[in-house]
Amino acid sequence: MSTLTQAAPATPAARETTYAPIPLSRIMRVELIKMFDTRSGFWLMASIGIAAVLATAATIIFAPESELDYEAFATAIGFPIAIILPIVGLLSVSSEWSQRTGLTTFTLLPNRSRVINAKLLVAVGVGVVSMFLAMAIGAVGNIVGTAIAGVDTTWNVSAKELSLIVLANVLGMLIGSMLGVVIRNSAGAIVGYFVYNALLPTLFMTLGNLQDWFHDLWPWVDFAYAQGALFEGDPSGQDWAHLAVTTTIWLVLPLVVGLFVIRKSEVK
Repeated sequence: MSTLTQAAPATPAARETTYAPIPLSRIMRVELIKMFDTRSGFWLMASIGIAAVLATAATIIFAPESELDYEAFATAIGFPIAIILPIVGLLSVSSEWSQRTGLTTFTLLPNRSRVINAKLLVAVGVGVVSMFLAMAIGAVGNIVGTAIAGVDTTWNVSAKELSLIVLANVLGMLIGSMLGVVIRNSAGAIVGYFVYNALLPTLFMTLGNLQDWFHDLWPWVDFAYAQGALFEGDPSGQDWAHLAVTTTIWLVLPLVVGLFVIRKSEVK
């Protein structure tokens, strides 16, 4: 009696599913939304326009008629903007840890470097757009203010000077973002920013004026001193060298260290 054997059905080959990587533009769009989707974030961003309007109104009301020109409006607007923008940059990074959203963010996108890179790019974009918005408000104020005072409208800030002001504020905003990366706590990063922006420049200025050995070294180690050359509108080659060195010391190197630590640290 013969025995019939039936071959087992062939097992289909396992299908390997691959997913396309999330494009950087989508990550940046999400990070931009996250900068506006809380009350604090919204009003912090809105404060840039509010500060520009208030500074413009104050210049129209209090500035002498002989000093009503675009430079006066740009200077008045630039001071509060230079303070607000770095805080926007640092909160965009540190909020992941302060608000404890980092675990969700880095679970959905485990590549932490891409998230931080997107935050930095969005911060720069917001800084540039905010500066152009503030300049536009200042331009309107210049036209309205001189019309009210009955004096000629003067446009005494060149495109080059405006671009240098934008660059100076973008660097300031990146300093804020760097502090968010390094400290990863909103309150601590804000304190660190005021140390960077107020305490260190004062210390360097005191040493530079009182100690001869430090006077020549001062421009090479003080970021605020080097950044100030951009606001003056006509930096020399040596000024650019000062800026490159101080930016490397106070921005690039801490940012590299912070990014390395973020990639290795545990997110809770």
